Amino acid sequence: MPAIAQGTRSVSFTTSWIPEGPNLFAYVARDKGFWKKLGLDVSVARGSGSGAAAQAVSAGTFDFGMAATPTVIVQAAKKLPITCIGQVNYDALMGIGVLASSPIKSPKELEGKKLGASVSSGEYPFLPLYAEKAGFDLSKVQIVQVDSKVRERTLVEKQVDAIAAFATSTVPSLASLGTDVRFMLFSQVGIQFYGQSLTTQPARLQQDKGLVEAFVQGAMEAIRFSMTNFDEAVDIFLKANSEVAMSSTGKEYARIGLGLTNLTNLVPEVKDNGFGWADPAKVSTMADLVVKYAAGAGAEKPDVATLFTNDFVGKLKLSAADLAAAEKSAAPYRKYIGA
Repeated sequence: MPAIAQGTRSVSFTTSWIPEGPNLFAYVARDKGFWKKLGLDVSVARGSGSGAAAQAVSAGTFDFGMAATPTVIVQAAKKLPITCIGQVNYDALMGIGVLASSPIKSPKELEGKKLGASVSSGEYPFLPLYAEKAGFDLSKVQIVQVDSKVRERTLVEKQVDAIAAFATSTVPSLASLGTDVRFMLFSQVGIQFYGQSLTTQPARLQQDKGLVEAFVQGAMEAIRFSMTNFDEAVDIFLKANSEVAMSSTGKEYARIGLGLTNLTNLVPEVKDNGFGWADPAKVSTMADLVVKYAAGAGAEKPDVATLFTNDFVGKLKLSAADLAAAEKSAAPYRKYIGA
């Protein structure tokens, strides 16, 4: 167990978005005492987007944060001082969402259809790459520009035939209201983007290694707990976020979000190397794609060895019993992403 100076140390952390499945672990780590036992008193602030979260951590507004891994790479390409210290989940679940009843069964069938998309959304820059990998002609798809706040509504009201989005946000929002959807994921055609990363400033890795180790370990223990103690993790989250709990669909929203997040962690990285471990080869490929499609003109690929570190992860693994429990609790949510 990492050594922290006597007494409890106050630490600030920001999520990348409002309380939802991918950041549920933070409330578990705080309220179940995983951080406290390591000497940390962690305040959890809700975010307003991965870009803003990454910038706030780089500026030192927060000690630690979480952000979508492609977004972190974009910020690093812009020379912001930021380092990924552990993976929270392993698939960003970018993709094309359709209603469960839709006749669209494959990407090729998007041709001749209307696709709702938001230019500011993280998956948007990669639509040409997805079309290339999935084998359809994007020029034959009518892209309807919509605000991300109403994107799901345009699908429900059938103003569009499909939407480009993140399944982690769209599926819980719609399925909890009784509208079944399914996603064709970018990852299913070989476009591998990790989900959310824990981040901090690079200088902290040298100046306060014990703090980083304690923070990461507490987070990873909470992620493992959330995968193997599904119902209790949801209850902790709802207790911490009364506005979600009070909603008539809040509990189902939380359950679906956590179920999808847990599915993304049932991967070789976690099974073979332990929680939080990032595959350097995949990270390098991600960086190439992000710089080419999303970072803007003149962006340079950041030094992946500096941007990502596995020094603080891999210490926790799933036992056989843990894996069985995690797979059982995640199984009902596979239908949404064809996994």
